[in-house]
Amino acid sequence: MEAPQPVTLVDRLEIATARAIAALPPSAKRRIAGKPVRRDGLELDLDMQVLLKLDALNPRPPLSGRTPAEARSELRHSVRLVAGAPLVIADVREATIDGADGPLRARLFVPDDAEDATPGPLIVYYHGGGWVAGDLDTHDQPCRLLAKASGARVLSVDYRLAPEHHFPAPVDDALAAFYDVVARADLLGADPARIAVAGDSAGGHLAAVTARQAVADGGPAPAFQLLIYPVTDLAEVAPSRLTFAEGFVLTKENMDWYEEQFLGPEVDRRDPRVSPLLAEELDGCAPALVVTAGFDPLRDEGEAYARKLSQAGVRTILRRHPGYVHGFMHALSGGAGPREAIAEMGGVVRATLAG
Repeated sequence: MEAPQPVTLVDRLEIATARAIAALPPSAKRRIAGKPVRRDGLELDLDMQVLLKLDALNPRPPLSGRTPAEARSELRHSVRLVAGAPLVIADVREATIDGADGPLRARLFVPDDAEDATPGPLIVYYHGGGWVAGDLDTHDQPCRLLAKASGARVLSVDYRLAPEHHFPAPVDDALAAFYDVVARADLLGADPARIAVAGDSAGGHLAAVTARQAVADGGPAPAFQLLIYPVTDLAEVAPSRLTFAEGFVLTKENMDWYEEQFLGPEVDRRDPRVSPLLAEELDGCAPALVVTAGFDPLRDEGEAYARKLSQAGVRTILRRHPGYVHGFMHALSGGAGPREAIAEMGGVVRATLAG
C-alpha cells in the first residue's frame, strides 16, 4: 500500500465546509441542492444531492488516460472529506493474512462487545475501489461502524490490486485470505463456524465469488455474505448502468476503465469468477444480505444476483436504499442515513451469526 498523504490545510478547510453544510437544516440544504432530482421513479436523497452539488464544484477528469496511482490518491482524498471522525471502538490493530502468493496486510477491528476471550463471529471484509484503488485506510471508518453494529470482529484485507496484479490475483487473494482466517480463527478470537465475508462494490464482487468458490471447492465456507452494491456482471450491460451513467459518483466511463485494469487482456467475462451472476451453480452458498442504492449504475446487477441466489434456494435479503448513490457508506459526515444503513447491515449480521 502506498504511503498515506498528509492532510493539508486545503483538506481541512474542505472537511470543515462539508461538515458545516451537513449540519444545516433541511430547508437550507434544499436551497443549496436545488430542485429535487428524480430518475427512474426515484427521488435522490437530499444529503446525497448536496454532496453531489459540492463535488461538482471541483470536477475531476475521467480516469481514462490517468494512472492507477492518481486513481488511488483521488479516492483517498474523496473519502477523507466525507468519512467523519474515526469511531472509537475497543481495539484496532494491524495484522497479516496469507494471500494466494504471499502475505497480505490486514486490519482487525474489535468492537466493545467482543472484548472477552470467548470466540465470536468475524467478518472478512474486502474493500471497494474498482480492484484498482481502495485500501485499509479508505475503508477504516465503515469497518469500525460495521464492527460496532454487528458485534463481530471485522478483518479488512488489503488484497493485491490491478493493474499490477490483474485477474485472477484479487480473486485468488480473497479466497486464500478467507481460508487462512478460518485456519487461524483461534488467534483472531473467532469461532470458525461463524465467519462471514463482506465487501462493497469491487469488494462485494470478491465476497460473492469467495462465497461461491468456497462451496465449489468443498472446503470451509462462509456462514454469511454481506454484499454492498456489488459488481456481479462484467459481460452484459444492465439498464441501470446506462440510466445512471453520469452524474451520480460512479460513471460508466470510469467503470469501463476499472474493468480494463482489473481484467487485463483476453479474459473471458463470462467466467463466474468475473461475473458471478452468470454462475450456473449457486445452491449451497451462504445466506446473503445484498444491499443496493437506487441511483447506482450497479443497482440492477446486484438485485439480479440477489434474485438468483434466492432462486437457488439461498436464504437472501435484498435491501435497496432508494435515494442513495454508489459509495454511500463512506458519506458518514453528510447526514444520518449512511450510518443508519450500516447499523441495519450490522443488525442483520448480528442476528444471523448469533450463538
